[in-house]
Amino acid sequence: MGGLSMDQAFVQAPEHRAKPSVAEADGIPVIDLSPLFAADGVDVDALAAEVGRASQDWGFFVVVRHAVPEEVVARAAEAQRAFFALPPARRAAVARSEAAQMGYYASDHTQNVRDWKEAFDLVPTRHPPPPPPAVVLDNKWPDDLPGFSPDLALGLGHHKDACALTVLYQDAVGGLDVRRRCDGEWVRVRPIPQSFIINVGDIVQVWSNDRYESAEHRVAVNVEERFSMPFFFYPASYTMVEPLEEIVSEESPARYNPYCWGKFFSTRKNGDFKKLDVDNIQIAHFRKKALVHIQ
Repeated sequence: MGGLSMDQAFVQAPEHRAKPSVAEADGIPVIDLSPLFAADGVDVDALAAEVGRASQDWGFFVVVRHAVPEEVVARAAEAQRAFFALPPARRAAVARSEAAQMGYYASDHTQNVRDWKEAFDLVPTRHPPPPPPAVVLDNKWPDDLPGFSPDLALGLGHHKDACALTVLYQDAVGGLDVRRRCDGEWVRVRPIPQSFIINVGDIVQVWSNDRYESAEHRVAVNVEERFSMPFFFYPASYTMVEPLEEIVSEESPARYNPYCWGKFFSTRKNGDFKKLDVDNIQIAHFRKKALVHIQ
């Protein structure tokens, strides 16, 4: 590379590096959510079946006609770009830490490899805050940069989301890749204007006893800056996550041991601040005959 060097912390293992070109995905389900808002509700069952098929076949899908006002998304994107245009010192003033885990960061690890990204994490404000033993997370934001309500992340290594569901907005730059179920190949998800991407997370995989598998995905590095806003749906911190009673039977017994979401989340977040000697906690550790204990 003409004498240029790269910090080895960013270097992916050969088997996880992106190919020079990634094929655009064909057949990604695009689901119209407008039946949810119809007065008669006639098509809701058909919509639910469509979501079920997409979750089972792909683990994610694109939704349109979702009733989120375009101007709301535009305001969030404008505030997002305004924040990342601030000088480094201003961004660092609201940096997150292990003690206060919401805020700005430019050093993060996915699968123990540092991500090439900057990000800003925040949570929806709740009044009053939830009672103990719920985990309470406080937001940070520059006082002189008003008008924000979003959440964002830029460029990620291959991973699955630990949450129940992720709702993702991505700009026109694109770069989101998903591992296709049928052949294991990485394919590119083309941005569709005024849409959101929904992907199944690990919690739904456990709740459904593997009927709906969490979607493995990554974000490629682009010449242009890419902006995205993911919203992660988590249960209460005291929730014990396990296959639902309605799903399991003698013929299809539970494939996972229960785990406490709050303890899982705290353990998982520790890997955001440093490279660990072992892989960070995953739902695979709770498969039957592979139980681990979180202290």
